[in-house]
Amino acid sequence: MTGETDLSPARLRHARFAIAGVFCAHGAVTGSFATRIPWIQDHAQLSAGTLGLALAFPAIGAALTMPLAGRINHRLGARTALRVLLALWTLALILPSLAPNLWTLCFVLFVYGATAGMSDVAMNALGVETENRLGRSIMSSLHGMWSVGALIGSAAGTVAAHAGADARLHHLVAALALTLAGLVAVRGVLDLRTDTGGEEAPPHFALPPKSALFIGAIGFCAVFAEGASLDWSAVYLRDVLGTDAGLAAASTTAFALTMALARLAGDKVVDRFGAVRTVRVGGVLATAGGLLVVTVHHPAAALTGFGLIGLGIAVVVPLAFAAAARSGPAPAQAIAGVATITYTSGLIAPSAIGAVADATSLVVSFGLVTLLSFALIAGATVLRQKPVAAVPSPANRDEPAPIRP
Repeated sequence: MTGETDLSPARLRHARFAIAGVFCAHGAVTGSFATRIPWIQDHAQLSAGTLGLALAFPAIGAALTMPLAGRINHRLGARTALRVLLALWTLALILPSLAPNLWTLCFVLFVYGATAGMSDVAMNALGVETENRLGRSIMSSLHGMWSVGALIGSAAGTVAAHAGADARLHHLVAALALTLAGLVAVRGVLDLRTDTGGEEAPPHFALPPKSALFIGAIGFCAVFAEGASLDWSAVYLRDVLGTDAGLAAASTTAFALTMALARLAGDKVVDRFGAVRTVRVGGVLATAGGLLVVTVHHPAAALTGFGLIGLGIAVVVPLAFAAAARSGPAPAQAIAGVATITYTSGLIAPSAIGAVADATSLVVSFGLVTLLSFALIAGATVLRQKPVAAVPSPANRDEPAPIRP
């Protein structure tokens, strides 16, 4: 990547905070949308089953369009591509609450997911480039900032819902505010362009490179465990362990909080122990958590278990994106490949858990989650990449320590 020549320590610190702001704005859109799903369901007059069908379309839209992101990134440059795609994503928040029926909602959620996925690829690619130039891990904390944004968006949405605010007005105001915040944040990110060395631009629709498939498989395991725990942990405590609704909901909170905190603190752990060792230890923690859930039928054990699953898988996806970007000459294309696989995992996890539970039981379903968590221990080696040293400033050639594989 070429482009910006000012890579002084002060400029890189500013770029890091800027890209963190981008991740936060991106997450806030998701949080804002999620809290108003009941309003959207009532407005479009949907049953639980038809709502479930509609909610599959964001993941479908993202998975089908993320391969386009590499071409957009190449053509516009990293900063401009991120500015355009992030603005499209924040403004797409307006659409779902306007949908009057199922088929309109499916279409707008496809668009919503497409803009989410392409902006996700753009910001992760630029996050990895910023990490490379800093010479230390930042991807975990960037994803932690996404979680912070999601919490902020959901908190604001909860207030709006309790106040009885019309979701169309709420999402219009939120979309405009987040678009402005995103544009301000993007101004500070690195301005980079792909250095092709005279080679042709990537195709308009680039399939994931082979290097991304094994890395994506690790992300698949982590996102499957994440989706299953977020969507089914409360049901598990209520139906399997017979707890009340308040305690059941606490399991989702425990899982989300441990993930957010682990991501915010994860960079120091990765810099100290390396990506492979960190993911292996995370796999051990997640496996131990899964075993607690399925073998010790007590609410306290289940709450602890879901917390351990969240702690164990928290840094896997950020590290998978970073490893993908360093696996070949086209970072955005590789990230798009990994993101496509992980989005697919997020799409199928809730329904797969439900299907297994219908055929057997929820205990068996979370046995599957435990097995996938165990796979992280064995598969962590695919995250071992050649260390990438920071790109030095022209005025200062003293390179920081390289990122550990």
